[in-house]
Amino acid sequence: MDPEASRPDRAAAPAPLRRDVRRLTSALGAVLHEESPPLLDTVERVRRSAIALRRRRGHSAAVMQARMSALVEGLRSDQAERVARAFTVYFQLVNLAEERHRARTLGRRQGSRGVIPDSLATTVQMLRSGPAAAELAQLLARLDVHPVLTAHPTEARRRAVIDTLARIAQAMDRLDAPVTAGGDRADSERGLLEQVAILWRTAQLRRTRPTPGDEVRTVMTVFDDTLFLLAPRLYRELDRALIGPQRSGVDPPAARAFLRWGSWVGADRDGNPAVTSQVTRAAAQVHADHALRALEGSARRIGRSLTVSAASTPPSAALLAGLARDAGAYPRAATSIRTRAPDEPHRQRLLLVAERLAATRREQAHAYADADQLLRDLRELQASLVSAGAARLAYGELQDLVWQTETFGFTFAELEVRQHAEVHRDVCRELYPGSEADADLLDRLARDGWPAPMAAGSSRARELVATLRVIADLQGRWGPGVCRRYVVSFTHGAADVLAVRALARLAVPDRPLQLDVVPLFESRHDLDGAPRVLQQLLHQPGWREWLERGGRRLEVMLGYSDSAKDVGVLAANLALHRAQAALTRWARGERITLTLFHGRGGPVGRGGGPAGRAISGQAAGSVDGRFKVTEQGEVIFARYAHPAIALRHLEQVTSAILTASTTAREAALRDEAARFQDEADLMAQVSEGAYLELVGQPGFAEFFTAVSPLDEIGRLHLGSRPARRGRAPGLAGLRAIPWAFAWAQTRCNLPGWFGVGSGLEAVAQRHGPDRLAAMNRDWPFFSTLLENVEMSLAKADPMIAGLYLELGHQEGFVTRIREEYRRARRQLLQATGHRHLLAGRPVLGRAVALRNPYVDALSFLQLRFLRELRACPPGDSDRAARLLERVLLTVNGVAAGLQNTG
Repeated sequence: MDPEASRPDRAAAPAPLRRDVRRLTSALGAVLHEESPPLLDTVERVRRSAIALRRRRGHSAAVMQARMSALVEGLRSDQAERVARAFTVYFQLVNLAEERHRARTLGRRQGSRGVIPDSLATTVQMLRSGPAAAELAQLLARLDVHPVLTAHPTEARRRAVIDTLARIAQAMDRLDAPVTAGGDRADSERGLLEQVAILWRTAQLRRTRPTPGDEVRTVMTVFDDTLFLLAPRLYRELDRALIGPQRSGVDPPAARAFLRWGSWVGADRDGNPAVTSQVTRAAAQVHADHALRALEGSARRIGRSLTVSAASTPPSAALLAGLARDAGAYPRAATSIRTRAPDEPHRQRLLLVAERLAATRREQAHAYADADQLLRDLRELQASLVSAGAARLAYGELQDLVWQTETFGFTFAELEVRQHAEVHRDVCRELYPGSEADADLLDRLARDGWPAPMAAGSSRARELVATLRVIADLQGRWGPGVCRRYVVSFTHGAADVLAVRALARLAVPDRPLQLDVVPLFESRHDLDGAPRVLQQLLHQPGWREWLERGGRRLEVMLGYSDSAKDVGVLAANLALHRAQAALTRWARGERITLTLFHGRGGPVGRGGGPAGRAISGQAAGSVDGRFKVTEQGEVIFARYAHPAIALRHLEQVTSAILTASTTAREAALRDEAARFQDEADLMAQVSEGAYLELVGQPGFAEFFTAVSPLDEIGRLHLGSRPARRGRAPGLAGLRAIPWAFAWAQTRCNLPGWFGVGSGLEAVAQRHGPDRLAAMNRDWPFFSTLLENVEMSLAKADPMIAGLYLELGHQEGFVTRIREEYRRARRQLLQATGHRHLLAGRPVLGRAVALRNPYVDALSFLQLRFLRELRACPPGDSDRAARLLERVLLTVNGVAAGLQNTG
């Protein structure tokens, strides 16, 4: 890779951000000095050397690299480990400072009266003043924002680290708040130093692999801390945009609740033997416990403040009847409440609603059967308040509780089961030889039942049957919405969908079971064939009857991660775009309401990037008011851990969905895609060929393992799921997450850009370089893709990556990678018109440039530890274990510095 390709931007960061970084890093420096002044001196020497390497003033890169290597190699082993830990903690603190700055900036924007791009207020105003004004009501009626949380192992930080960082943020908030006494400030500064000291002394690595139950509980902290309170804030923003701030909270809401949540955590068993039927049952129980506690807590809080008297706010007859009914069900609680609030029937009613929610959580008598019953009680309360002239009380905090109930129900999120198609084939083959590929037979079994009781012999078959029975049990307890979607990964044909329906009929022959089987198309070949598979399903009588019963509504999932690993990022994205367009045409031709479920990952090589921009580039008609997408690992915490950032993210997503779904926008997207169809086909073909020419070469899998910490990442205890699917050797069985994660660690970022240069160059040679510029200017899909690739290229570092690539001792592979990097960079700059990478995104460019020297220090340390580990004698297991820990420590640090893993 070309060492001169990286152009750092040294523009100063905003003053508030600089202040926070200085305060946090000074605290870290003080903690290091307290422990060991020589340690702080060593860290400073490494830091200054890394900065000097970037500047390279008066010296060649080779000389500066040699100096940096000599410094790192000259450290004692324990010194090197503590230096690596210091830089890891440094990045965690800098990331915290940047998060605070983003939240501060968003708060300032919200407080201003100016136009905020992508806000709901701006979007509604734009739609009302344009040709889409007549469509707005219809758009809002079908609006559906559906994030699905997954536990894929992309969050490298321990929960203890995340919690300590949260306490550091609270200490920073106290320091920023106005104080009245000097002692208060001194105590806040002491508290900050104490928490930084805890962070420094907290082990960065998990000692054991988290269980699926651990992952469920981790996700629920986001629900407790952010999501439950976030939903009504989002709806209120839309309400203010539609009816104005003066009427919002006085008039009934102008739009329905449109945010729904799903979760794979504790239900995704694709290649994860730790996820069992009992794990899924337990996950649903944890969801319900948290959701019901949250609803109960809100009802009690609002009820305690609803101190309006019967004289000032006469209750309706319906409210009094409900109050009498609840008092009979909970006489002791009713007596206590009447004693405290004798003339406050609305307060009494809501506090008894809280009692009934508590009974529901405890599974006691007189519990709510479902969330709809709760909603009827809340709306009865609202109607009574409105009839008494207290509309502001009906549509204020009480409306927030209504929105929370509509959004989360009693189970927070719908659990979605996922399993690999091969598992269903194997079980069908075991139970009924020859059935696994016979779509007609499987559809008949699903409709009419199996010819005789079939015994599940293998443990795999027994577990599959148990899972389907647990789904039926959960639906019996909480209703069909608790768990009804079953995603089939690596769907190849109609039989893969029908097999699940047939097995469900076998597992639960005598009880209601509502199951929506969602095909997941992942490889480029399967993406191209997706409409054909769905058409085959339409020919099956049983499946067609199921479709009709569901109102001809269908969900299809598209896999970004494995398709990109399969054929490269450019060919995969073009195949996904082509599949979206083809599936949309097919669905409209068959009068089917189609929801596309996007399995996007964190980094670019797995379909990541800003969600709002991604929506604007979807194929024409494929959004249509609905967007469902996975939110994974580190992305969950990055987007939803802070309320202001979470609200901004969901506002941008909602605004993008509304904008992309207008008739005019769909027509423009359709025209733009047709205009550049030939170029897209050429890019896809050439980029896929270039990618496969590299990764398909004999020895490439071994080269990848040698130049990256791939094997070591597999022992990082990131999550409960193994790094590989099954026992397939080489790259075939490797999941997309460790593939992207390991390349990011090498600072090469190959999955995010390889093949792009060849594809763009082919278009430039055939149509001229101006054609790429026109595509970037006029085609949102293409410009969004280039933005993401540009970010991936900018985070790649030619100088450091070259040191990793040397570990493979394969000059042919190294040469090919370097050539493609230069080609991708050159063609991208030509297409965008930028003088250097990220020229159009100066804030991101500055952040990358300022971080690079510090990530460099960790990379040099990681290279040292990798070489030592691989040279360790086989019999010295203690030394190997220590070296592995040091490698994994730097893996965590580099992930924090780059702000992404896999």
